Amino acid sequence: MEKILDRFLRYVAIDTQSDDSSESQPSTNKQLNLSRLLLSELEGMGLDAKLDEYGYVTASIPSNIDKKVPTVAFISHVDTSPDASGKDIKPQIIKNYNGEDIELKGVEGLTMKVKDFPELSMYVGQTLITTDGTTLLGADDKAGVAEIMSAVEYITTHPEFKHGEIKIGFTPDEEIGRGVIKFDVKAFGADFAYTMDGGQIGELEFENFNAASAQIHIQGRNVHPGYAKNKMINAIIIANELNMLLPVEQRPEFTSGYEGFFHIYKMNASVEEAQLSYIIRDHDREKFEDKKKLMLSCIDFINNKYGKGTATITINDQYFNMREKVEPHYHIVEKAVEAMKKEGITAIIKPIRGGTDGANLSYKGLPCPNIFAGGHNFHGKMEFVPLESMEKAVAVIKNIIELYAKD
Repeated sequence: MEKILDRFLRYVAIDTQSDDSSESQPSTNKQLNLSRLLLSELEGMGLDAKLDEYGYVTASIPSNIDKKVPTVAFISHVDTSPDASGKDIKPQIIKNYNGEDIELKGVEGLTMKVKDFPELSMYVGQTLITTDGTTLLGADDKAGVAEIMSAVEYITTHPEFKHGEIKIGFTPDEEIGRGVIKFDVKAFGADFAYTMDGGQIGELEFENFNAASAQIHIQGRNVHPGYAKNKMINAIIIANELNMLLPVEQRPEFTSGYEGFFHIYKMNASVEEAQLSYIIRDHDREKFEDKKKLMLSCIDFINNKYGKGTATITINDQYFNMREKVEPHYHIVEKAVEAMKKEGITAIIKPIRGGTDGANLSYKGLPCPNIFAGGHNFHGKMEFVPLESMEKAVAVIKNIIELYAKD
């Protein structure tokens, strides 16, 4: 059995950043470098594995019991977030963590401080994998990928481990909300699935944000500033004005729990024109629709004030709250709770303040809650994952499989 740490480090060494400006799938060819590696490793374990034209890696482990039980799947995504570089990742391995601030040695003076990240104190005495401060780590979701692959290796090398049919899936482009748009659920052949894509140990989620993206264009008019009176229309000023029309208290930095938000995450602007990128989130479907209407009304306000066509917007739905699709099959949540309990883990059931492939899969007919992969501070340079959390996640996968085999 390969150590999960070695497996994880091998996967994060591959740059798999997705690109939300690309229209292809996968959005970046470099994601296929990891997909091809996973295909090769699955085939090396004796499995019938495939990599299709859209970047999906799928595999099946045949049942070794003589009764029909549900076919359970485990899914993770190979891409990392566009929010921070995933190239040339240099992980720091901190054994027997002492509970103190962690210096990120790739950037002088950059430190992950316990006062800013109090969750660090949960892992005193454990082995932490952090970044060096120059990139993200990629535990989202290469921790999940490594956990699934480690479980597969165990199952295929221990014939005494009894199980029903098991399906494995690895997807691209989850971070840009397009991970399973072309995923063929019927051909995949699973009854239920779990994404290994959650955060800290114990997390178990079956409800998530409703999500949309919004792209806004502001058309200004550039005139020499010395002669600009009553002529110039400054797109930068208008872009800022439009952003200020949205409720301040509904920004990510002021929300938690079930509270939704508007999040501006990119702006390219000059006097002549500006492009703004937003994401819109809310757990409540009605409030979600109201947020989209509010953004449209802000566009109308700008156009009424500065002239028709000054502001244009495109809003695209990305995924919806999976709760209504998972709840009728609540036993899959209960199985995960029991699987964690067997490892001495108390399940932390809470809404995802984000999304997973499981949301879209659930709406495609494959109910799919989300289980912890162990990481913290995703999408940034302060990302870390405890080794022991990954090891526990592998055990939880095996426990779920065993529980279904005993039904």
